[in-house]
Amino acid sequence: MGDQKLKSILNIGETIGVEFKRCGNGIENDVYETVCSFLNRYGGDLYLGIEDNGVVIGVSENASANLVKNFIKMVSNPDIINPTIYLAPEIIEYEKKKIIKIHVPASSEVHGYKRIIYDRVDDADVKVTSTSQIAAMYIRKQNIFTEKRVYKYVKIEDMRVDLLPLCRQRALNKRPGHPWKDLDDEALMKSVGIYGEDYATGDKGFNLAGIMLLGRDEVIQSVTSGYRTDAILRKVNLDRYDDREIIRTNLIESFDLLMEFARKHLWDKFYIEDNVNVSLRDKIAREMLANTLIHREMTSSYIAKFVIEKDKMYVENANRAIKNGEITPDNLEPNPKNPIIASFFNQIGNADELGSGTRNLFKYGRRYSGENPAIIEGDIFRIIVPIDDQYSFDAETPTLNGTLNGTLNGTLNGTLKFSENELLILKQIKRKGNITQSELSKVTNISLRTLKRMMAELQEKGVLVREGSKRSGFWHIHFHNK
Repeated sequence: MGDQKLKSILNIGETIGVEFKRCGNGIENDVYETVCSFLNRYGGDLYLGIEDNGVVIGVSENASANLVKNFIKMVSNPDIINPTIYLAPEIIEYEKKKIIKIHVPASSEVHGYKRIIYDRVDDADVKVTSTSQIAAMYIRKQNIFTEKRVYKYVKIEDMRVDLLPLCRQRALNKRPGHPWKDLDDEALMKSVGIYGEDYATGDKGFNLAGIMLLGRDEVIQSVTSGYRTDAILRKVNLDRYDDREIIRTNLIESFDLLMEFARKHLWDKFYIEDNVNVSLRDKIAREMLANTLIHREMTSSYIAKFVIEKDKMYVENANRAIKNGEITPDNLEPNPKNPIIASFFNQIGNADELGSGTRNLFKYGRRYSGENPAIIEGDIFRIIVPIDDQYSFDAETPTLNGTLNGTLNGTLNGTLKFSENELLILKQIKRKGNITQSELSKVTNISLRTLKRMMAELQEKGVLVREGSKRSGFWHIHFHNK
């Protein structure tokens, strides 16, 4: 978040979707009340370290990390927030002061803090006590999120409770001490919101989210007859396919089966990040497949697809569109389609917080093929990731890094180190000297303003030289010899 955007928010003040908390002596109860009210209404952004009047006082720099850690622990505890929710606070800096920003999405569940339900009215968190008010909240959410639909005749024997130990272990692998560790199966299912009551009808039972996550195959097909995911390889036989799997099982096992299909047919290119070998294939496939499984409109008969072709791979699924058009990290507005399912996937490590998938797809997609993916929102949601089997990010980057860092030693009195974004810029200039800054901004996914600043710094260091006119000139990477 830029300073100008935050300054604008501070000037406007608290609204139905913005709340400031002083947080002087730690996180107080009213922070969790606001979390619940945001979850129960339209979502919103919570800022810790700001007075009610918009004056930034900041939080202690030494305590900020612990505040975030404790906050995550509290909202993941079913005795505190029920149903539990996973949120990812962000520590930002404004005028040399630390602020904690927490984005809270709208939820398909009705949440309570210590068994008290809160709703957001204007800029206030209001206790909801009457049965009619609570029923109205459930009705409102039922009309928005089809995953909340209750199927009262689905019984425990219709569910794959044998999958819960696996889910519990994966949650513990992601976060040791996870609250699921001490919950029995029934308490776990209630805490994550897949079993509950529809206050509009009085029906109690498993909802659609629970059935899609843990239902037996025949139950899933009975409830959503059109549900399936086609995994298709089409590189040689373009009219039909080279390999195909039709997957109709629960979302947990579907994810594993689709990941196996991706590993079987996609190259796993060598890539180093922070001195660790990272699987670009798994990073990209995970984001694509998690998205197509958890954010689809489950009641639609449209067949979801995961297709691998020679020059691209893509997923597509039915969607309850918020808007139409292409999504990029710059215009991203995270909006949950199936919050219960998304939260469950997050807990077991199959997905991260809302919005991170887009950023990861752009980051790792560029490293996989040298090009940005396309994410298209509409009645049919699509993610398209280019494939170039000849491209290797690490085949170019170490050479470039070594050349730049090595040959400049004599002139610049020591080894000059480059950031990852600087290397991205230099790599693209090395490939195409006459590339424009606008083109560079698009291919590197660095904002034009930041890119211009970085290129100016590289020019000051003598690394980048502009030759020729603005219109017909080109960039040159300047190597110095000892």
